[in-house]
Amino acid sequence: MSKKVFITGASGCVGHYLIEMLLEKTDYDLYLLVRDRRKLQIDVSDRPNVHIIEDSMQNIGNYKALLRTMEFVVSTAAGWGGEEAFVVNRDKTIELFSSLDPQVCERAIYFSTASILDSHNQIIPEAGELGTNYIASKHACLETLENSVIRDRLITVFPTLVFGGAENKPYSHLSKGLKDILKYVPYARFLKTDGSFHFVHAIDIAQIVTYLLTAPSVPLAPARLVLGMQRLTAQDLIVQFCEYLNLKVGWQFELTPFLVDAVIKLFRIEVAEWDRFCIAQRHFTYDVVSPETFGMVSQYPRLANLLAEVK
Repeated sequence: MSKKVFITGASGCVGHYLIEMLLEKTDYDLYLLVRDRRKLQIDVSDRPNVHIIEDSMQNIGNYKALLRTMEFVVSTAAGWGGEEAFVVNRDKTIELFSSLDPQVCERAIYFSTASILDSHNQIIPEAGELGTNYIASKHACLETLENSVIRDRLITVFPTLVFGGAENKPYSHLSKGLKDILKYVPYARFLKTDGSFHFVHAIDIAQIVTYLLTAPSVPLAPARLVLGMQRLTAQDLIVQFCEYLNLKVGWQFELTPFLVDAVIKLFRIEVAEWDRFCIAQRHFTYDVVSPETFGMVSQYPRLANLLAEVK
């Protein structure tokens, strides 16, 4: 019999890429939890192995019997702010994974965020103490899941900055704003700052998750996989943006943390404690994995690949 996969957040950016890839590469039965089936832009009308469950994570308790039959679960659903963040990202996600049958479930993949980790992929306490509701709720959920009954089959993925989207797929928050960001490059090219980060495209996330659901062996659980391409510095970002716009990078004014703090104080700008922590940290780099880690090829290995699709 075909394996069963329960996917939350299926109508999101990553969800669309993942569903397409699973339909292409597997014969799995897909159970898709979506708030509104009209937001699912993939035509599955002729796919008898696709089952759409139109409901929200708040009602995940109604599907305990179904969840106990699942060999695989992929939880991408997220609440981005307010009280919903703790309800969805912590309480209901914990309820989802606690409903799985350890005798049936083979792999449980949980989507967290790289923001709660340090450069060695260890949880930082500041994420729980200072983080936004989204960050703090993800922090609280991970600690619980890694000590739960399914910890020995748990794989937590931590996307870095996520890009993605197309005419037939919803755009990620970053991809939506990429065109507007380019408007500020002519001015930003005169600034220099110390910082670094990673990014990853949703299709490459889908490649990795599909591999994790189909490979005969995967990293020992509970595993932490930070998803991202090679490290980019702030200067790399400016240079590549300028290359795309055919602009030159000349003289630059160094924007130091001390200067940023001075500007905040001078203009009495309200800055949350988490934002202050991020400004001081500056480098958001990790021990990352990419499709190449698993013998595949990244579709978007460089920033230039993303910029080539900006319209």
